Amino acid sequence: MRYVSQVPSQPLPVFIDYLWSLSDNPSHAREHIMPSGTLELVINLHEDEFRIYDPVHTDEYRRMSGAIVSGAYSGFFVIDTLQHASIIGVHFKPGGALPLLGISPGELADAHVDLETLWGRRARELRERLCAPSTPEERFRILEEALVARLSRPFEQHPAVLFALNRLARTDANISEVVKQVGLSHRHFDELFTGEVGMTPKMFSRIQRFQRVIALVGRMPSAPKWAEVALHFGYFDQSHMIRDFVGFSGFSPSEFWRQRNHEVKENHVARLSS
Repeated sequence: MRYVSQVPSQPLPVFIDYLWSLSDNPSHAREHIMPSGTLELVINLHEDEFRIYDPVHTDEYRRMSGAIVSGAYSGFFVIDTLQHASIIGVHFKPGGALPLLGISPGELADAHVDLETLWGRRARELRERLCAPSTPEERFRILEEALVARLSRPFEQHPAVLFALNRLARTDANISEVVKQVGLSHRHFDELFTGEVGMTPKMFSRIQRFQRVIALVGRMPSAPKWAEVALHFGYFDQSHMIRDFVGFSGFSPSEFWRQRNHEVKENHVARLSS
């Protein structure tokens, strides 16, 4: 796997975590993509197509163009690894996609959409331009130019959303306490947060806790004691954690652990049987 990433130039880091490029030819045919609490823009440079598979009926898929936006998902979805031959992407910060995509992330929740639907013909033109260079660095430069051009007006996240993101991304903060601290009604806060981030604050908090779990167990040299992991991260019990694992990754904790050594992109898990 050849994977390259870089932090974009100013002013894009306010909205984007990193740009990435991947070229790969894995032995497994499918990968599960786990939710991260944010959106991604992805462009297939090898063929003008993406196939998004149903997580349950794995022979069924939705065919899309080679430039898509993946909304903020509350569960995993499945992709075809043949798409790894040459792809480039943008990993937005939570709440950072709106000024660049031109649509509320709340409208893209648990969905994929062709970039052309959002950007018109400029999406197709961008993909054509990105196909021409031979290096990730030159492609990143072209992609940055296109993204900066989308910043036609100043944009600031609502301070209540920004405050909540900082709290919920780092700790298992109590959402009711966060709502009290920002001084809004629970309903109004939920609407603001969902509109800018693409999911409710409760779902975002659950996903961030799951992300902290997999970050920890990925560093463990031996099989985790799952009951202790569940207790450490504030789950009611081991069964509660297992439900999150299955919902967010498609695997039980033990299955996830056994497949952790397969070389995949961040938040991807190899599916070793179709």
